[in-house]
Amino acid sequence: MKKASWLLAAVSLLMTGLLAGCHTVEGFGKDVERGGESIQNAAK
Repeated sequence: MKKASWLLAAVSLLMTGLLAGCHTVEGFGKDVERGGESIQNAAK
């Protein structure tokens, strides 16, 4: 029973980390996109 509890806790922490990471990557992608748009506008 203890092994199952530890496994559940480990999987929960892993999933939380992955979801938080996705949110961070999405925000970074938006920042890069805005930077590219600024460069394009400056080049016009």
